[in-house]
Amino acid sequence: MTPIRTAIALSALLMLAACASPTARTARTEGSAATPATRHASTLDTVMQRGVLKACIPGDYKPFGFLLPSGQYEGIDVDLAQSLAKAMGPNVKVDYVKTSWAKLMDDFTGGACDIGIGGISVTTDRQKRAFFSAPYMANGKTPVVRSADVPKFQTLAAIDQPSTRAIANPGGSNERFAKSSYKQAKLTIHTENLTIFDEILAGRQDIFVTEAAEALVMQRQKPGLCAVNPDKPLQYGEIAFLLPRGDTVMKQFVDQWLHLARASGEYAGIENRWLR
Repeated sequence: MTPIRTAIALSALLMLAACASPTARTARTEGSAATPATRHASTLDTVMQRGVLKACIPGDYKPFGFLLPSGQYEGIDVDLAQSLAKAMGPNVKVDYVKTSWAKLMDDFTGGACDIGIGGISVTTDRQKRAFFSAPYMANGKTPVVRSADVPKFQTLAAIDQPSTRAIANPGGSNERFAKSSYKQAKLTIHTENLTIFDEILAGRQDIFVTEAAEALVMQRQKPGLCAVNPDKPLQYGEIAFLLPRGDTVMKQFVDQWLHLARASGEYAGIENRWLR
């Protein structure tokens, strides 16, 4: 096509575009304007209107979320949830909803809370039912054993022996790791997460594989226990907040808040408070 014909064709297209009827233009404008009105409100909007951020938390996982005898919660995720609530509004408060690892996903998807916190590992099984925030900590599976047994349990192959007495808590990623990894070791599912470490110290169990952060805290708090190679975990893992599936507005807000908390040093201050 010659330059003249090309110019004529282009002019014709522009004229057609310019000659679109006012009715057609109005219809497009009205359709565009009507779209936002049909969208469902985000959990973010609900929380801001309610003034309360409901957070499901098992409350038995140091240093992320731990229920004190006083009824108060403490830990990394508790401090982070308070910061998130403040970002949502100066008067937004956190309401902690007690759950368990076995019931966490059912409680969360059943509408008991707006977010899930307390040291939640990112897994594809959980991702099928919910969104995750951007992970805020890489935190792989690490063995906790008696100090004298550290040389004995350096690898998964060394752990998975008929003579090994392994223990795990029910309902979470620790149980899934144990059941998928141990073919020979004797596995006990212990319903009380807080006393698992005492079982090892008492000599009734040999090993508990948990996240590196908890392993290091227990090593510090319970003399006689040792985290085995926490810098070289048996399985890579990440910790994040649980968020409502499909709610991109809520996820984008939480991820942006977390990004700013990292950039400002707020997150580092919270982590250092509980890990050092």
